[in-house]
Amino acid sequence: MSKLYIVGTPIGNLGDISSRALAVLNDVDFIAAEDTRVTAKLLAHFGIKKPLVSNHQHNARSRAEYLADRVQGGETCALVSDAGMPCISDPGEETVRVFADRGIPLEVIPCGSALTAALAVCGLDTSRFTFEGFLSVNKKQRAAHLDEIKAFKRTLVFYEAPHKLKRTLASFLDSLGDRNAALCRELTKIHEEVLRGRLSQLLALYETNEPRGEYVVIIEGNNDKPPPPTLSDAVDFANELVANGAKRADAAKTAAAEYGFHKSEIYSHINNNNDEDTDNFR
Repeated sequence: MSKLYIVGTPIGNLGDISSRALAVLNDVDFIAAEDTRVTAKLLAHFGIKKPLVSNHQHNARSRAEYLADRVQGGETCALVSDAGMPCISDPGEETVRVFADRGIPLEVIPCGSALTAALAVCGLDTSRFTFEGFLSVNKKQRAAHLDEIKAFKRTLVFYEAPHKLKRTLASFLDSLGDRNAALCRELTKIHEEVLRGRLSQLLALYETNEPRGEYVVIIEGNNDKPPPPTLSDAVDFANELVANGAKRADAAKTAAAEYGFHKSEIYSHINNNNDEDTDNFR
């Protein structure tokens, strides 16, 4: 049956490929690859010979339509990225969308990704996280992106290239504050490394060391707690109630329940609106 197979490939160590992935790559009519040179090396390692078609970010839409036409014509295709799962910060996303819109059968053959591998070893909270992909190289867009997510309580995950890492860490520190973070690079490869510390510490490390390899940056969520309410907050609230017609005693009682202060503390600071309710205060 003609369909598109979405095939995960190893993020580094070729021993991580599954037998199912190898079977599919052997059986399909052709393979759509993010970079045909990278995929050719993978196929050569396992002795697989299949026609390759490029499917990168610069031709994603037009190539997706072309691939869909071929599969609807009766062929089977495997979609792969350079490493890991297609469609995760990858032009394969557009391909799958076109196939889904046309109602062409899809089947996924999963493999590990840098995202999940980094979360597993980062040592930060992974119960809830948000994947933010790559930050924009545009300064204004990058600032807007970070401003949008800086209040998120859940863990933040980014991808970054080595030549942009120092600038990105500086942006994180400036916009998010000095949070705990982990830098995971070259996962499953010979030079795999996980660095943990405050953003300021990690940035300082790369002031004297040049970043190498592809990075996953994981940053803890916003743990800032709102400041505890003050007596002044409670009094302001009570004064608003009085201004809207409430008696001072009633306003003090309501504010006390809302803010956790004793009603007598609040009552003595409320503006006197001459309601003559002193005798009713308890």
